[in-house]
Order: sequence, then C-alpha cells, then structure tokens
Amino acid sequence: MEETTYKEFKKCYRLTNGVADLVVTASVGPRIIRYGFVDGQNLFGEVPDVSVEVGKDQWRIYGGHRLWHSPEANPRTYAPDNSPVTTEVRGNTLHLIQATEPMTGIRKEMEVTLFEENNHVRVIHRLTNQGLWPVKLSVWALSVMNVEGTAVVPQPQGDRESLLPNWRMTIWPYTNLADPRVAWGSKFITLKQDPRNAARFKIGLSDQEGWVGYLLKDQLFIKRFRHEEGAEYPDWGCSLEVFTNDRILEVESLSPLTTLDPGGEVEHTEDWYLFDQVKVTAEESSIEQNVVPLVRSVSR
Repeated sequence: MEETTYKEFKKCYRLTNGVADLVVTASVGPRIIRYGFVDGQNLFGEVPDVSVEVGKDQWRIYGGHRLWHSPEANPRTYAPDNSPVTTEVRGNTLHLIQATEPMTGIRKEMEVTLFEENNHVRVIHRLTNQGLWPVKLSVWALSVMNVEGTAVVPQPQGDRESLLPNWRMTIWPYTNLADPRVAWGSKFITLKQDPRNAARFKIGLSDQEGWVGYLLKDQLFIKRFRHEEGAEYPDWGCSLEVFTNDRILEVESLSPLTTLDPGGEVEHTEDWYLFDQVKVTAEESSIEQNVVPLVRSVSR
C-alpha cells in the first residue's frame, strides 16, 4: 500500500498484490476509482464531468465504486462528497471515514482489503446514524463499470414444476423491456453497455444467488454479496440493481432495510474477484461453462 496521486485526485492510496491493483481516493469521496490488473485496463469506469445539482452545491459521480444509502431521493442520496476523508492504514486494510453528512446525519465508512488469491478485494461498507432521530435505510454499494462491457445477472431458478412464483423483478419508469442492450435468457440476464445508446435502462431483482459479473475484453469482474431470503429490501425487494446509459453501467448491491436509532450502525460486505483470459460468447451455455465455475470457485 502506498500513498499516491491519480489523475485529478491529489491524495489516493494504491493497493497491489503484484498482479492486480486498486486506487482509492482520499481527497474526495471516498471512491475506489480503479480496479484492474497492473498496467492493464481499468474495469471501473471514470466519469469526471457528470454532476447533479444539490441545492447550491453539486454531487459528482467521479466514477469507480461508491457508498450510498437507499431509497434514492434528491437531496438525501446525492449529499455531496467532494471533501477529503479521514484515512487509517491497518496492515493491508485501508479504512476511510467520511465526515457526517449535514443534511442526513449519516456517516459513511469503507474498509478496503486486497488479498493475494484470486485478486480478492473485500469492501466493508458501514453507515452510522449520528443524528437525533431514527432513520430507515439500506446500505447501497454501487460500482461504475468501464464502457462496452456486459453485465451478467443470474436468474433465480427454483422448482420448475412449482405453481407459485419464486422471485420478483422491479422496473423503473424509463426502462424499455425491448431495449436491444438486454438479453432475457432462461438462466441469465445480460446487459451491454453501449456508448451510442443514451437511453436509461434499469432493473432490480431479488438476487438469491448473491453475485453479479461484468465482462470486458476477456476479463471478468465478479461481485459477491449476501442475499437474505425473507428480509425487506428497498425498491420492492431488490438486493441487486443494474443501470446503464451511454456513459456508464452500474452493478449495485443492497443490504436489507434497517431502522438505525441514533448511534446505531449497519454493515454490508462485498467481495470482488478479477480473472483474466475469460472467453465468453453471447450464448447462455458459454456463460454456464466459463463464468459459473469461476463464481463457484469463490463462493462465500
């Protein structure tokens, strides 16, 4: 681990195991702005010029991986995070603490650890209620992925002979189910990022498998997380959401909704893995043969 600069970010930390590296911003955010193989492509997308007006201030997406709290609303969700964060180095773990959001009373923290095996990264996300009244929220972990890749979302399978439904999907008002970027398979949903298509597309689902993948130029990013069956999730039961437009594709995991009393905290953990030379075609059989075994090899 070393302190460094990265493009516009004056204070960052670079973590590497010699094979993969990631860069975490400390001058803003925090954001994990880069994750990839050393000297290779960044699997995360960088978006320096997109912002959202929040009162007299601006929230900037920056790109990479960030921590929000759901349900989404402006200004609550878009509390600006353009200031430096407090950092603590503990062995091979970087602990980042954001100042409490004045408008929500919520303090955000990330603990980031890079391991050697499978280029494994563990990110612990923590929200603490520093306010004076209870707040109902979900930990929302969002990763902006680089352009022209494909997200792979597993469909819960269940008993094919059952007469009752076994999972649900949430659709946003702007989502076109006939969008050419999405493919509705029998075992997987795939969503392509297309820089030529500016239309917004978003779906969410109860991801009982607890994973999502992103394929970019023969490299595979796997995000694993815990899905709690029977728990109350935001957005009509979503533990996973995927969004795309012409600039980005986001893969987003969520924790169950929790009511935090003053002083209360909640955590949500993601485990990331990075694989090279993963040859996958558009057929579901190719995903089954080349992606699923890698997911199973890193099962939590």
